[in-house]
Amino acid sequence: MYLDRRAFLVGLAASAAPLAARAQTWTLPSPERELRVPVRGGHIYARANGDLKGPRAPVIFAHGGPGSHHTSFLPQLALADERAVILYDQLDCGLSDHPNDPANWIVERFVSEVDALRAAFDLPRLHFVGHSWGSTIALEYAARQPSGLASVTLGSPLISTKSWQRSTSANLAKLPPDVIRTIRASEASGATDTAAYQQAMGVFYSHYMARAPVPDYVRDYGAEHKLATNPVLYKAMWGTGEIAATGSLRTYDGEPLLPRIAAPTQFICGQFDEMTADVLKPMVARVRGARLAVIPAAGHALTATHGDAYNAILREHLRRNDRV
Repeated sequence: MYLDRRAFLVGLAASAAPLAARAQTWTLPSPERELRVPVRGGHIYARANGDLKGPRAPVIFAHGGPGSHHTSFLPQLALADERAVILYDQLDCGLSDHPNDPANWIVERFVSEVDALRAAFDLPRLHFVGHSWGSTIALEYAARQPSGLASVTLGSPLISTKSWQRSTSANLAKLPPDVIRTIRASEASGATDTAAYQQAMGVFYSHYMARAPVPDYVRDYGAEHKLATNPVLYKAMWGTGEIAATGSLRTYDGEPLLPRIAAPTQFICGQFDEMTADVLKPMVARVRGARLAVIPAAGHALTATHGDAYNAILREHLRRNDRV
């Protein structure tokens, strides 16, 4: 059994649909351009809204997971009133090809998709935004100091597995003792396919994943396109749940890359994020001139649940670093 974090968010949205409907004041735009971009291993789906040749540099968003999809960034399409916004699904995710070949599931190959997107959309300059695992991709890409990178944003980031687990373990310790015991015992024994473990992880997610409902249009878009997390990819690279890694990323350490980032950098996390500000701050300090914004009352799913606050931070960061 696999607890789909996206299904958790969708369930939250459905349970609070009247509230979400009242709060929705913006209509999701249809993509103005869609591409299937060739990458190593197959083709990935990408959509764009806004003027790709406008005066402000376009922005690409890298989703989390590994194994999720672009739906969590739908609220950020509101930024297309100022610049082109490009959302995409990584290989084996969402609307992209699903070869499901573990040989493709390495960090470097996912990072290489960024240059493929730049070539496909002809982007001499761009801003790059990652969230969660997507921030790992953004970190790795920015550390290469590619030409034309106007800025980078690392949202609720997986910088290293050791720092991530330090944060999630601290969060877990704040939950009821029976929840802690169930999660720790289940993960230690490998019994993560039980109802007890799923229920306990549901408590963890309710505290640190989504602290508010996602908008109706996010839920409806995901249902319309039959989008769901790829559990095989997620388990292979990360594990069975957010707290501890057992997959190929269990030894990942991107902290040495932080001082190599030359582009202006914005870190973002939620007040109740899986990646806490306390753990994040020492890493922010290792990036020259980097800023950290903490969104009040938000959890890890803040791009969807707190889209307005997230967009306000991002809009200011992008404007400040357009260097038109």
